[in-house]
Amino acid sequence: MDLLSGKNILVTGVLTDASIAFHIARIAQEEGANVLLSSYGRVLSLTTRIAGRLPNPAPVIELDVTNQGDLDSLQNRVLEHVPHLDGVVHSIGFAPEGALGGNFLNTTWEDVATAMHVSAYSLKSLSMACVPLFKDSASVVGLDFDATVAWPKYDWMGVAKAALESTSRYLARDLGPKNIRVNLIAAGPIRTMAAKSIPGFDEFEKVWNERAPLQWDVTDAVPAAKGAVALLSDWFPKTTGEIIHVDGGVHAMGA
Repeated sequence: MDLLSGKNILVTGVLTDASIAFHIARIAQEEGANVLLSSYGRVLSLTTRIAGRLPNPAPVIELDVTNQGDLDSLQNRVLEHVPHLDGVVHSIGFAPEGALGGNFLNTTWEDVATAMHVSAYSLKSLSMACVPLFKDSASVVGLDFDATVAWPKYDWMGVAKAALESTSRYLARDLGPKNIRVNLIAAGPIRTMAAKSIPGFDEFEKVWNERAPLQWDVTDAVPAAKGAVALLSDWFPKTTGEIIHVDGGVHAMGA
């Protein structure tokens, strides 16, 4: 079954083969898509190396979503490889150390601003940079972590995720007339490079082990990746502004 046959998909945030983004890229290729990756700076070589582990070689485009010059030149860089885009995956998030780990009341605005810019505003920046590349319709899919409650040690990253969720809804409203869908996958905790930077990540694992009605495996990024690929496909033609939970059902359970 080729869910993405002939589609051109840009996937951001591939750093290791354990990441959700990597498995999105892999499954998208297996479902017939032409996949491009993006990376920047010190991790560009890492992404390029990991791209070699995909079923098919994937070009890596340099893109720092906080750099307006990179955003302005994205169209030309993409057009070097494909004639247009049908979808983009936003798998980008970062908060400085001072914004995590139980330091919520003492975090500086500078650290908060960085977390918000990279983790939330970038969804808008990336989407708008891709709009000229979208053809007749397109799907924007972002990766989320449930922001309806306060999580231990997650602090300003949790606030940034709440901003990401709100941003996705406003983008859905304003890009809908262009037939561009904007949705999020709220995944349960996965042991990725990003997770390792969160103090007390093991506390998340404990919550999911105790509360998930469907058994949850923190080493398995495939369920979340499959959800993202489904949203990139034509099987959700009238779904936008939505948050799809791929978390074993924890979001629906009480204490």
